[in-house]
Amino acid sequence: MAERSQFDHDRVLAHKFPESTYVYTERDAAIYALGVGACGRDAIDADELKYVYHENGQQSIQVLPTFAALLSLGSMTNGIDLPGLQYDPRLLLHGQQYIELYRPFPSSASIQNKVSLAGLHDKGKAAIVEIETKSYEKESGELLCMNRSTIFLRGAGGFSNSTRPYSYSNYPNNQVAAAKIPKSQPFAVFEDLIQPSQALLYRLSGDYNPLHSDPMIAKVAGFSCPILHGLCTLGFAVRAIIKCICRGDATIVKNIFGRFLLHVYPGETLITEMWLDGLRVIYQAKVKERNRAVLSGFVGLHHLTSSL
Repeated sequence: MAERSQFDHDRVLAHKFPESTYVYTERDAAIYALGVGACGRDAIDADELKYVYHENGQQSIQVLPTFAALLSLGSMTNGIDLPGLQYDPRLLLHGQQYIELYRPFPSSASIQNKVSLAGLHDKGKAAIVEIETKSYEKESGELLCMNRSTIFLRGAGGFSNSTRPYSYSNYPNNQVAAAKIPKSQPFAVFEDLIQPSQALLYRLSGDYNPLHSDPMIAKVAGFSCPILHGLCTLGFAVRAIIKCICRGDATIVKNIFGRFLLHVYPGETLITEMWLDGLRVIYQAKVKERNRAVLSGFVGLHHLTSSL
C-alpha cells in the first residue's frame, strides 16, 4: 500500500462531503420491495401488495421504511474519501446501520443528501468510520430520514501515528446501544425463503458490488458463492416485523437499528425472532440451514397496534 498521507485531525473534522441528489420513482420503490422479498411467498399478500401495486384504488404505492438505506448508499458511491485515511476497498465491511424516519416516503421524489462525518476511530489494525446522511425532499425541503452507517476498514488503522489512538464521535451522549437478545421465548417468529436469485434482484436498487453477483469475486473473498447484501437481509427482517408486529402498517416504524453479524447465501431460509420491549421490537435473524445468527437489532415504533 502507498505511504499514508499526513493525518491531521483538524483537517479531517473540517472536511466537507459533497452533497448528492437521489431521484427515485414508483418503479424503483417497487423493485426495492421485491428485492427484500415482498410478495415473495404470496403474489397477492394482503400486507405487501401495496408496496408493488395500486391496490384497492390507492393513488400510489407505499414505500417500505428500509428504502431509506438506499439514500445513504447513494451518498457514498465514490467510497469514503477522508484526508489522510487510506484503505483497500476490498477489506471494507458494513458493520451497522441506524435509520431515523421523520415521515413516510412519497412514492416518488427527488432527494437532497447532506453527508457528514459522525465518527472516526483508530483501532490499530482497523479504522471505524461513521457516516451520517440526512435526506431532504427537494421540493418541500422537508427532512425525510437520517442514516448513520458504521463502516469497518480492515488494515486502515494506525493512521493517527500516536501512542493514544485517535477517536472522535459527534454523538458522545447518544450512542445507539445494541439491543440485548432476551433469553425468553420470542413473541413472534417469521420464516422466509431467500430466493436463489435474490441478490441479483436486490442489486438493481443500486448496490452493484460484484461480491453479490460474481462467483469468482466471491471465491477470492473467501465465500463459496456470491453472498446476499447486508442491507437486503435488514430489509427482510424489518419486513417480517411490519407483518407480525405492526400488522402490515409500516407507518408506525420510527427508527431501525441493525448489526450485521454474518453473511447470508441466497437460497437459504431466514428466521426472524422478535421480542416486545415497550415500544421497541428486539429482533434476531438466523439462517435456518446453518443455525447461525446473521443480524440483530431493534425497531422502534410510534405505538403498538390495538390487536397486540
